[in-house]
Amino acid sequence: MVSYDDVARAHERIKSHAKRTPVLTSSTVDAETGATVFFKCENFQRMGAFKFRGAFNALTQLGSDARQNGVIAFSSGNHAQAVALAGRILGIKTLIVMPDDAPKVKLDATRGYGAEVIQYAKDQPREELAGKLAAERKLTLVPPFDHVNIIAGQGTAAKELFEDAGPLDALLVPCGGGGLLSGCAIAAKHLAPKCRVFGVEPASGDDATQSFTQRRLVTIAVPDTIADGARTPSLGKLTFPLVLKHVDDMLTVTDAELFRAMLFLWERMKLVVEPTGALAACALLERKVDLKGLRVGVVLSGGNVDVRAICASSLAGRTSSSASRLS
Repeated sequence: MVSYDDVARAHERIKSHAKRTPVLTSSTVDAETGATVFFKCENFQRMGAFKFRGAFNALTQLGSDARQNGVIAFSSGNHAQAVALAGRILGIKTLIVMPDDAPKVKLDATRGYGAEVIQYAKDQPREELAGKLAAERKLTLVPPFDHVNIIAGQGTAAKELFEDAGPLDALLVPCGGGGLLSGCAIAAKHLAPKCRVFGVEPASGDDATQSFTQRRLVTIAVPDTIADGARTPSLGKLTFPLVLKHVDDMLTVTDAELFRAMLFLWERMKLVVEPTGALAACALLERKVDLKGLRVGVVLSGGNVDVRAICASSLAGRTSSSASRLS
């Protein structure tokens, strides 16, 4: 199992390459929620998301043969970019397996960091494809969340948050496969044992919430949600027991609520945050749990949103509306 010592050691490994992202506050958010809120802005991390922390920590610990042969990862986008960038920095070849509907901004960035990309149909088992390619090319698989070094690396985000913001009564963290959530929960419970930790996931992909409630690992179909980084069917064999041990509760938000929260962060805080990155902030803004009077940490996990696609969609909507009024 992963311990806080693993998180602390990971921080020493990555601190010369990972950004110490800012912790921001908002008087508007505090007034609306009745809490004192601190946002850990991982949208400002290298490659635009917290994933760089775990990927770099994992790749730095590879043996010489693995470094020479290269690595493979499967991801919808942020882990792909993180492994590609970490590989470029460390001189390790990277092959990334990505779905054919991956956001273009993430696909382009992954290739831009020098990775070879192989795309697959969304209904195709990505683990199976990655495993086959790993065996054929003698590559080391770097999974997106269910890996000791990945979890420890992601936990460094919470370590920095507590160091910069001071003691917190509650911490809200986005949840996909549980790597960020479990790592941050480990750090939180070590640095502030009474801090309540909440994981937040899409309502249409509530596998972690079901697993937490039923105390057994629940697997669902790949969820349909705008939070593409949380389209995971289940927690991992490592992250599930860590979530059970260190997390106090799980919360869910709808896509409509998530979109509102994302627009709020864009418009009021001037923060470009992707849907998955806004999960924890959404739970706060939608009052999914009473946090009045408390000091609250919120992890904004990433900012790799396809702004062009959203602008095009918005423009198309306005054009259609104008045409309807004229007809």
